[in-house]
Amino acid sequence: MALAVVKDLRVARAPATAEDLEALETDVLAGFVLARAAAGLSDGTISSDVMHLEQVRAWFGRPLWEMEPADADVYFGKVLRGAARGTRLSRAQAIKTYFLFLDLRHKIEIHQMTGRVVECPIDEMNRPRGRQEARLRIPPTADHVRRLFAGWREELTSCRKFAPAARNYTAARLMSEVGLRVNEACKLDLSDIKWNLGHFGKLHVRHGKGARGSGPRERMVPLINNAEATLRWFIEDVWGQFGDDHARPGVPLLPSERKNTDGSAARVGDETLRAALAVTAERYLPDWPDPVTPHVLRHFCASQLYLGGMDLLAIQAVLGHAWLATTMKYVHVPGTHIEDAWIAGQQRAAARLKGLTR
Repeated sequence: MALAVVKDLRVARAPATAEDLEALETDVLAGFVLARAAAGLSDGTISSDVMHLEQVRAWFGRPLWEMEPADADVYFGKVLRGAARGTRLSRAQAIKTYFLFLDLRHKIEIHQMTGRVVECPIDEMNRPRGRQEARLRIPPTADHVRRLFAGWREELTSCRKFAPAARNYTAARLMSEVGLRVNEACKLDLSDIKWNLGHFGKLHVRHGKGARGSGPRERMVPLINNAEATLRWFIEDVWGQFGDDHARPGVPLLPSERKNTDGSAARVGDETLRAALAVTAERYLPDWPDPVTPHVLRHFCASQLYLGGMDLLAIQAVLGHAWLATTMKYVHVPGTHIEDAWIAGQQRAAARLKGLTR
């Protein structure tokens, strides 16, 4: 009986030529771009990642899959030593994302052609560290915010330009009531108010901030916390004074007093809203030591919703955060919150014990 010929399952391949490697590198980068576009990332984010990869490739002089941790040590430790921290972080993240793509899509192909095993050169030892924690933003107290809006509301009765002043007031109220970002408020259309949705009506925020450059993230914000009354007053008593057609597609919710070339109202700019809030806060809150900005009003909104009993997941949805950890940083509680919680716990325990002794 003759022995069967057993062949090695590994097929021998001729060494890849420089042209083969160049073609593979081009195809891999094109596939990376297409995959990121399929994931829904914005063109700007994809272009930024490609720019970072091209910068590293130009320095390295070889396909990036040949990079090793020692090469990354030299690049980030010497070449980018004096670069801005944001640049170092963005470049390292682009490299890590690219190597993840290589590992998922082209690991076998690269090994067959070059004999190399794809491994990211950024590891725990050499990865650029992130920024220090941002400065804590402590929002004004509820009493301060009530005083701010009471003074602002009184000022509307005698101001020279009522409509723009009332628009600025309305925008600030919405920031404090439902946590809108200032640029989200500027981009709202009149048709984004959905009066009949839910119990109170909702705002369709079409241009919410994306997570990690993923592009705008839409959300529906319920008109809770007096936001419905704020909007109804503005629409019924103020909006028509800007002289625009409410039936025009894309007509802004917060118009500018400036006009477009076709005579329609332009959108208010975020700097206008920021400046109006800063001036009013300086006038009515002279004892508050920190600047009052639209972002501070978002922190105020989150804190008040939490103190009012809303859970963190619901607050996260209202503010449009991708991560619950971000929402937790927005919630500021009074200095006696821990003591108050302890007293409440003791009272609940005492009530249970009292029930057992009866």
